[in-house]
Amino acid sequence: MFKKILIANRGEIACRIISSCNSLSIPTVAVYSDADKNALHVKMADEAVNIGPAPSNQSYLSIDKIISACKKTNADAVHPGYGFLSENHLFMSSLTKEDITFIGPSAEPIRVMGDKIESKIFAINAGVNTVPGYQDIIKSSEEAVQIANNVGFPVMIKASAGGGGKGMRIAYNEDDIPDAYTSSINEAKSSFGDDRVFIEKFIIKPRHIEIQVLADNHGNVIHLGERECSIQRRNQKIIEESPSPFVDNELREAMGAQAVQLAKKVGYQSAGTVEFIVDQDKNFYFLEMNTRLQVEHPVTELVTGFDLVEEMIKIAAGEKLNISQNDVKFDGWAIESRIYAEDPERNFMPSTGRLVNYKPPISFNNIRNDTGVYEGGEISMFYDPMISKLCSYGKTRSEACELMKNALNNFEISGIQNNLNLLSSIIKNKKFIAGDINTGFISEEYPDGFSSKIKDRSDCLTFSLASIFAFLKIKNRNKNKDLKNSQKFNERTLIAEINKNIFEFKTYNTEKNSMIEYEGNLIPLESDWNIGDRVMNIKIGEDDFTIQINKTIKGFEIKGYGMEGIIKIRSKIANELSSYMIEKVIEKNNKEIKCPMPGLIVSINVEEGQSIEDGDKLCVIEAMKMENIIRSEISGTIKKIHCEEGESLATEQIMIEFE
Repeated sequence: MFKKILIANRGEIACRIISSCNSLSIPTVAVYSDADKNALHVKMADEAVNIGPAPSNQSYLSIDKIISACKKTNADAVHPGYGFLSENHLFMSSLTKEDITFIGPSAEPIRVMGDKIESKIFAINAGVNTVPGYQDIIKSSEEAVQIANNVGFPVMIKASAGGGGKGMRIAYNEDDIPDAYTSSINEAKSSFGDDRVFIEKFIIKPRHIEIQVLADNHGNVIHLGERECSIQRRNQKIIEESPSPFVDNELREAMGAQAVQLAKKVGYQSAGTVEFIVDQDKNFYFLEMNTRLQVEHPVTELVTGFDLVEEMIKIAAGEKLNISQNDVKFDGWAIESRIYAEDPERNFMPSTGRLVNYKPPISFNNIRNDTGVYEGGEISMFYDPMISKLCSYGKTRSEACELMKNALNNFEISGIQNNLNLLSSIIKNKKFIAGDINTGFISEEYPDGFSSKIKDRSDCLTFSLASIFAFLKIKNRNKNKDLKNSQKFNERTLIAEINKNIFEFKTYNTEKNSMIEYEGNLIPLESDWNIGDRVMNIKIGEDDFTIQINKTIKGFEIKGYGMEGIIKIRSKIANELSSYMIEKVIEKNNKEIKCPMPGLIVSINVEEGQSIEDGDKLCVIEAMKMENIIRSEISGTIKKIHCEEGESLATEQIMIEFE
């Protein structure tokens, strides 16, 4: 076994690997950039080495610096995690030359499977089903148009060296090609140092299903079943589960057999994942092979009982797999929700800053949270926006869904924008619950974009009742604080307002069991909530709810089940007088285009004096390894450009000014 393992990565996955190393009693070394000097993985490791400035090409992507750190700490093995250098065959070869073990496959499988064009040709020769498309490198957007017409729209432009959704764009017609082509090559170059792209037919309403494989150095190859990864945004997964509600035993065996066949053919050793897209008729096509640990590996671990990181380490140390295919058993159901620092209500714009509040529901049974952050830590603009991976495990899918719903409602995050509301909304979606999903789920279910606004009046009523409970408890505390033997605050008419919905309540007491009268009906409220708690578990009538609540000067901020809003509680007379209040109107400056997020200006596509129409491309901003095209929301003539290519901008910083 290894004497010391260096983790050539950061964040959540670095912490995850350190945990498995600890269970094997193997000392660990963390590497970190200047931006990560206070990161959680640095604190968890036995040793830590600074490897350079924040930009990943000067730190985490530097092979020389990683090898230098190994030599400095006498690490005899490296685990690459996922992303960065994990699928770089030159990195593996460089480590081998220095007599340092790479915990992963050999260089040739990495090279072959890391190139999407070569891997597809290899898969065809290995007898694996593949997607129709054009496998040669595309050299211009004009050539892309011609090829796309031959393949047939819609098409997917994909980075040859890509992965993790980077360098991928869908084009539904010729007009989509120029921007899709440019963004794909730019993202590919930025993320992988390789701007080659190719074109494949885009399968309508496919499911994204992948097979986990394990292979040792002794010719043994097995699969650990499938993961369903169809819930995606921007071609990046956000909810995964194992097993898939769509896959039956026959399909599982067929896909597993092809995955094992491919792994054997390429001479694979270690943990790896063969990804397929599956159409509605259960025809499946090879998408790619990820020659590394997959982000969503925890759901496989939960249903099979295997520690995949531990297996990778043992295989790299030369040990044989101690199980055969017949030994693999699937028990229960697991779901993973990826918590991202992004705003789903603003086209998933990245969010950076300090985690003022970060309290995952780690005390829950059958809940697992893999993370690389902590309360008070910073979310940087330089790296992936992932905060954590929240997993639930149940004996059935419905049980896993219910556990996930409750866990998301109990997950406290503030200080940055995040996707908790979106995840909660998906988990309770009727189509998701029924397993009726595909890779276009988000665009289909949220065609106008996601909104957390509380729309249904019954939901408004539920949240208003919870706010009434909190209001009365606060009032009683304040009254009892002033008068030692005072009466309880009771029997008073109160008005709740949320999103122009008005509710009139009559309150009778404020004990643990409060009684509220609404439209002639008595509604009991029961909760052990205490003032200052962010999470309230409350029973309203016969139904149980979990919500997050925070008292502010504007009212009660409340969120849960994918929704949030502000509820104002007033006396009847105060509510009548409120109609006479004049609301301050905030005028929007329509002559300024401001940066919607912190990021790096990749390109400026206009010039001063140029006439612009609504929807025209203004510039491209890169943040958290993703390119975002900024388009004009107005028509006019550009007066001044306040930024330049290569400049880092803050949120709301003026970029372009119109006449």
